[in-house]
Amino acid sequence: MQPHLPAHFLRVSQLAAIAAARATGTGDRHHADELATQAMRTELERTPITGRIVIGEGERDEAPMLYIGEQVGNCAPGTPEIDIAVDPLEGTNLCATGAPNSTAVIAAAPKGGLLNAPDVYMDKIVAGPAAKGRIDIDASTAEHLKVIAESLNREVKDLLVVILERPRHAELIERVRAAGARIELITDGDLAPGIAASLRGTGVHAVIGTGGAPEGVLKAAALRCLGGEIVARLKPAKPGDEERIKAAGYDDPTRVFHTEDLAPSDDIVFCATGVTSGSLLQGVRFFGGGCRTHSLVMTSKSPRMVRFVDEIHLDDDYSGRLRL
Repeated sequence: MQPHLPAHFLRVSQLAAIAAARATGTGDRHHADELATQAMRTELERTPITGRIVIGEGERDEAPMLYIGEQVGNCAPGTPEIDIAVDPLEGTNLCATGAPNSTAVIAAAPKGGLLNAPDVYMDKIVAGPAAKGRIDIDASTAEHLKVIAESLNREVKDLLVVILERPRHAELIERVRAAGARIELITDGDLAPGIAASLRGTGVHAVIGTGGAPEGVLKAAALRCLGGEIVARLKPAKPGDEERIKAAGYDDPTRVFHTEDLAPSDDIVFCATGVTSGSLLQGVRFFGGGCRTHSLVMTSKSPRMVRFVDEIHLDDDYSGRLRL
């Protein structure tokens, strides 16, 4: 990955977040997502890459832009071939209601560096670097929590586990409670808690549950930069899922995916910019003449970079930016 590209991808996530933030609290999640997607697509066109969307807004017949397989970047001769995973507005409902933790997200790696995951559900366990290589997805929930607690030199009762509040997670929630761990139930947007689980001092120790496989790839890209762990397995949940999984080239339904399977490249850039304020990032704050953003920029290639960027954007086409 060329050294100037993280700054370009940061710009992409910033402008998507600023656009989406204009729809905060409007109650219209589709409009918020459209604003973020349009802004992200426009800025990607200026980015000096020959890019391909591998995780995006859906298949070509479902999404007008940032669809899977779409070519992005200025595609000038000699520009690097880059695979792109995006979620222009992670937590669309959160933005629409003004709730915390909605973000604009982009991850990038050299061609072949990010898994082109089928759009199906995936069972996932996310934990920090201390638990890497120690989680067996076939173990019980109590055993998962015991391993994570031991890796952190804690007791299970000290753990905070983030779980999406969904009917499908009712039994999981009861198992976590029976094991003695604490739970934070969230309505949407589990990417920020997934990142937080790999950062000491955030108070989040694990994220467990069933969610989209594409979102799993984005989590894996972030965790490659932080040394964290995601262990996952594809889970057919509706008619056509098994065929979709086979069409993507996965014939073994029991296959377990680890962080390095979902994001195999050792040269990854990950950028997230807060849309609404949350536990990890501040949201976009508007003022007369501009706005202020708060972003996380990470790279996986040694030496790794994990940088929080607090930036002011002035209204003259944001050309007078000032980083704080």
